[in-house]
Amino acid sequence: RYITVIYSFPPIVDETCRVLVLGSMPSVVSLERQQYYGHKQNYFWPMQFTLWQEPYRDDYEVKKQLLLRHHIALWDVLASCEREGSLDSHITQEQPNPVDALLEQYPSIQTILFNGGKAFQSFKRYFPHLLQQFDWQQMPSTSPAHTMKREEKLARWQILLSLCGEK
Repeated sequence: RYITVIYSFPPIVDETCRVLVLGSMPSVVSLERQQYYGHKQNYFWPMQFTLWQEPYRDDYEVKKQLLLRHHIALWDVLASCEREGSLDSHITQEQPNPVDALLEQYPSIQTILFNGGKAFQSFKRYFPHLLQQFDWQQMPSTSPAHTMKREEKLARWQILLSLCGEK
């Protein structure tokens, strides 16, 4: 068994973002590809293209621009941790990202969506005071390990459309 310290990526954010989507920590495949939600089975990117009615493109720069164009920031609650494999349940020795500083730096962000339970639990542990200051919602994880049908996930994540000033 090989357990190593892993580190998350910098945030995808600009001054127009209204919603911050927070995950927990990139998967092994995402770390290898150096991309958020880099595993082909993760529904995050296909869902975004579907929500915004744009043709899917497997180009990471196009994916990042899609989020920013729709005022969505993306980051992970955790800056680093130890983990064997990709499951959130295997995370130990976690250290948080400075999410509070990011939210201060980008005051246009009004809402936080947590991509799954681990992201929410970690945020609640490190930033409980921010739960009173922001609108937030725990969303169904887009991970293939979360066994909700894609149609159900898409229906729940449609809240992005109204939060980001569309439809």
